[in-house]
This record gives sequence, structure tokens and C-alpha cells, in this order.
Amino acid sequence: MLINDHIPAYQTRNGAAYIGDSRELLQVLPDDSVNLVITSPPFALQRQKEYGNLDQNQYIEWFLEFGRLVHRKLREDGSFVVDFGGAYMKGVPARSLYNFRVLIRMVDEIGFFLAEDFYWFNSSKLPSPIEWVNKRKLRVKDSVNTVWWFSKTEWPKADITKVLAPYSDRMKKLIEDPGKFYRPKVRPSGHDIGLGFGKDNGGAIPPNLLQIPNSESNGQYLSGCKAVGIKAHPARFPAKLPEFFIRMLTDPNDLVVDIFGGSNTTGAVAEAEGRRWIAIEALAEYVGASSFRFLDKSVSSAAMMDLFSRIASGECVDIEDFCHRAEIVFAA
Repeated sequence: MLINDHIPAYQTRNGAAYIGDSRELLQVLPDDSVNLVITSPPFALQRQKEYGNLDQNQYIEWFLEFGRLVHRKLREDGSFVVDFGGAYMKGVPARSLYNFRVLIRMVDEIGFFLAEDFYWFNSSKLPSPIEWVNKRKLRVKDSVNTVWWFSKTEWPKADITKVLAPYSDRMKKLIEDPGKFYRPKVRPSGHDIGLGFGKDNGGAIPPNLLQIPNSESNGQYLSGCKAVGIKAHPARFPAKLPEFFIRMLTDPNDLVVDIFGGSNTTGAVAEAEGRRWIAIEALAEYVGASSFRFLDKSVSSAAMMDLFSRIASGECVDIEDFCHRAEIVFAA
């Protein structure tokens, strides 16, 4: 998926990754053309990170610039899903409300609707912030991110049957023989359960609490970074997170965009799911390394170094063509 008059750093069968400011590149995309924007922007943290983040007071205005552009570019039934990490106020063990202020202003000022609020529980998160959790032991570790699902209208495209969860063992037994396990009961709430609950619908309806550990310790992306001798992106989100929303909110061949591409987890998932995609990232080193996600695990260090060098030097690389010439496997 190419942006007119702009050359990508690399492209695949279904998408392309660009080095640049997404505010500029989004301007070039046609209005009402994007089905889903899903991203994890730099968080408004007090400590500066190497990938860049703003002071909490500046953050909201900065993010609203992107929000206004995304609203224009989304199709009428499109969605904007944003992962925000929590933060504390400077110098005190009290929470910042920046992510909630963003939410309210996106709705009140730009015209988005909050289709649903999600909460991503990352069980593998390290205890933080250090001062209040590890040292003074005044707060528990912060293990939940807020994930806002914004929509352009009250009726965005969505289909939860594409993200059904596996049934529990107890539910499987109930489906197998409802008469054996069902006991009629009048509940105080009035929400009574009938034999119809024993129907097999292919899976359970997922909750808005997404329990996804972010504990990847190997894989082609990390192996490639190690082989080339560069740092991996420090704030990657797990593939299961964009996978959930891409499956629920888009159909094959729909366009998915990540405006803070990072290590391009979103692009790799979109490629695997048969969606067209665009990833935009400001730092060339991160874009170059993100190309490793589209290579087979058997690829040599020399091939990954060659690919990274080509992208870093400004060459536009067709990943599938590169794999063919190098006689290696295009993984996605």
C-alpha cells in the first residue's frame, strides 16, 4: 500500500513502512480511505525515553493533532484504537489523568465516539514506578494500560464472532449435555439463564479486559536486532493486541494504519491477516529493524545485516523481492 509521491523504506505484498512524521504523511492519504488506525504512541511519562515522549502538559495538545487528522482519513465506519500507558504526577504517588483527558477531548472537540473502553492487563510487566512500588512500597505495580476504541460514528464496523475466546471446560460440558448440568434458578437480579445458554456459538464472548502477556524473549525481530547489533524498540506491544482489533474491526483487504510504527508489530499482523497496511515511524533505525518481522527464522545474520543496511541508506526495498534474490523465505 503506497502513499502517493512518497517512497517507502520497504514494502511487502500488502503494505509499506515509511520513515517520517505521520502528521505529514497522513495529509497525503485520501480522506475517508482508512478502515482502522491502531497504534501505541509514546506515553506521557515523567522520565524521558530514548524513543521520545512529551511532558504531560504538552502531550494532550500534541496528540490531538493526530486525532484530527485520523478523523478525516477514516472511513465512515472506521475505527481508531489507541493504547495508552498510565503515568504518575511528577514527584508524588498520585496518578496522572492525561489518558482520560485525551479521551474526553477526542470526543468533545474532535467528534469521535467512544465505541468501548478496553484494558490491557500485562501480567509480565515489571514493578513500576520504582520510587513508589519498589523503594517506598506505597503503590502496587502498574500492570494495566487503557486502550480506547474510538469510532467516527456510533455504528462502526465490528464483528465479535471473529475474536471469540475458547470455551472453559465447564462450558464445554454444558454444551455437550445441557439437561445434565443446567439447573433452573431464579436470580435476584432477574437475569435468569435458560437452556439456550447451552448452545455452541463457536466460542465465548471476550471481555474488555485483554489479558495478554508481553514477554517475547526471542523471535525473528529480536534475533535480527541482536545480529545487526542494534537495540530493539523498548516499547513493543505483543502481536495478540493488534491482532484482536484487526480481526474484530476489519475485513480482508481493508486498510490498517499505524501512525507510531515502532517495531511494526501492526504491519506484520496485518500482513498475516490479509489486510493492506501502512506503518509510519520517525526513526530510521526502528524502521530498518522492523523489516526483520517479514523474514523467515532461518535467515542468516549476513542477510539481515544486508537488508538493514539497504533500508538505512535510503534504498526502497521490496521485501519479497529481496527474499527471492537472497533465496530466503518471506515469512508473512
